[in-house]
Amino acid sequence: MEKHDGPDGGPGRAATGRDRPGDLRDPWYDTLASGWGELDGTGAQASVVAPRAAVPQGSASPADIYVEVQRSAAFQEVRGRYRRFVVPGVALFFTWYFAYVVAATTAPGLMARPVSGAVNVAMVAGLGQFLTTFLLTWAYARHARLRRDRAALDLRWAVFEQKREQEQRAEQGAGVRQEAVPAREAVSAREVER
Repeated sequence: MEKHDGPDGGPGRAATGRDRPGDLRDPWYDTLASGWGELDGTGAQASVVAPRAAVPQGSASPADIYVEVQRSAAFQEVRGRYRRFVVPGVALFFTWYFAYVVAATTAPGLMARPVSGAVNVAMVAGLGQFLTTFLLTWAYARHARLRRDRAALDLRWAVFEQKREQEQRAEQGAGVRQEAVPAREAVSAREVER
């Protein structure tokens, strides 16, 4: 299998000329998180800070695109769904955790009360701490999958499309010819093939 030094070095993905580091045609590539062990085209370590592309006058910068998305109703809905789950979940878990700690320090008689044989209330409550941690993790992942992931993916595609259109306008303004960029469905199909 061919080694891939580009932005997505996942197994089974062959290196192509289109998958170079910093390529805006790959919506899964995060420029800010790049540079960790990646190689540029010469075999040297890639720089952590990506060079800024020239933005033609009258077009939105990437920062403007992100601010526009952040102010959108769809983004606010995703953030609202996140907060409506996380804030009560964290409050309940920390209440349960501190109740356990307080009971263990202030009511040792209660915590030493046997439940079954050598198992006492403290052991059951301590194991309950682990159980609630796993349950909260499962509930968070399920909530994210069912309530937020699709909307967040749609927002990511909106930003990707705006950045791609901006890049195309910049290259057309500079007289550079760009190869055709696959449509969203084609890229999604490529992701499924992996």
